[in-house]
Amino acid sequence: MNTLCFLPSLITDRIGSEKIISRIGIESPCISFNNEFRFDHFVMESQESQSISCALIDEAQFLTKSQVWQLCYIADYLNISVLTYGLRTDFQGNLFEGSKHLLAWADEIEEIKTVCFCGKNATMVVRLDQDGNAVTNGEQLDQAGSRYVSFCRKHYRESVQDGGLSTRAMFSVR
Repeated sequence: MNTLCFLPSLITDRIGSEKIISRIGIESPCISFNNEFRFDHFVMESQESQSISCALIDEAQFLTKSQVWQLCYIADYLNISVLTYGLRTDFQGNLFEGSKHLLAWADEIEEIKTVCFCGKNATMVVRLDQDGNAVTNGEQLDQAGSRYVSFCRKHYRESVQDGGLSTRAMFSVR
């Protein structure tokens, strides 16, 4: 299948590469996009020279509402499968713009399980400062390359209440 792979420019700029790389090391070249990128126009132009079977968007939480609508157009009118992967919520537990609209308009939603250190399903992410403490406020998008840890809701809550508990302390007491 001829698949077009996409990754937000804020990720490709940070990693210095236009590749999607899985946790196990599988990689694929990708097209970098920003908030002004038009998926519908790009796919229609690409179809003029090649048959497109699928569009895959990684880090889809960074899509805009308009871009999600464009992806719906691609699926509905161009009959091209669209697969998106990304986080549901940010470090404060708020939906990302792209995630909100994908959740509202997707034909199918399949959660890929991530596991908290306690063994429960990890549905939340905590942003860590350089000392390993949970960050509880700030901009939704952190360009500084902070570290993030996945937690279940209970341990997310414990890590961010009262100004944040050190994740090092959390791992050592459990």
